[in-house]
Amino acid sequence: MKKLSLFIISLLVVGLLAACGTAEQEGNDTSSGAEGEDKKVLKMATSADYPPFEYIDTAKGSDIIGFDIDLVNALAEKTGYEVEIQDMDFNSLIPALQAKQIDIVLSGMTPTPEREENVDFSDVYYSAKHMIVSLKDKEIKSVEELEGKTIGVQLGSIQEEKATEISEEVNLKIENRNKISELLQEMKSGRIDAAIIEDKVAEGYFAKDDQLTGFTLDSAEEAGSAIAFQKGSEYTEEFNKALNEMKENGELDELIVKWFGGQE
Repeated sequence: MKKLSLFIISLLVVGLLAACGTAEQEGNDTSSGAEGEDKKVLKMATSADYPPFEYIDTAKGSDIIGFDIDLVNALAEKTGYEVEIQDMDFNSLIPALQAKQIDIVLSGMTPTPEREENVDFSDVYYSAKHMIVSLKDKEIKSVEELEGKTIGVQLGSIQEEKATEISEEVNLKIENRNKISELLQEMKSGRIDAAIIEDKVAEGYFAKDDQLTGFTLDSAEEAGSAIAFQKGSEYTEEFNKALNEMKENGELDELIVKWFGGQE
């Protein structure tokens, strides 16, 4: 009889615990559902091979980081969305938008006329001109003065392409470094004579270092980078509004300095 009573009590305890667990789980599910209702998840794709826009620093982890990632997270917060980021080949990004497999693309993408036939773009969020930077006591004032010189560029940047283009006009040697700060140090050490740096970034260094000077190349402004959306997307206007807000309040400039300044 005692054993039977204990058995019945045990059943009652198990039943109570199960009920509590179910109630707790339901409560959690309800809470999670509420959060999910507040923020819709947008699928974003990028090609994480283009630092500092988007890349994976394997020494620090497996997450995709970069200027575009910080930008989209800031925009998502302002528009009330959450963003789920995935990596894919660059040439697959627009087809993925067309197939409606993803909602948005941030990947340092230039809004060319050909691309605009297939997707919508936001306003340009980043553009710059190239600047030749040198030391004031060894100032280089023209492209012609680069003849026989060594010029430095940031690895993986659009300045690499510009340096190659200049090398077709004048005979020069091109050196690559990971960070702009390394280029400036190499210049001061006499290992390179000048560097090609985007004007907005260079001007930030001029304000802090009176040894530096430079001139902007006489070329058309870079086409710039914009966010790509599905054709006729409902998100384009929302993100454009948030983007313009970031331009006006200085948040966008802060991200530019963080990722393009090379001052880690």
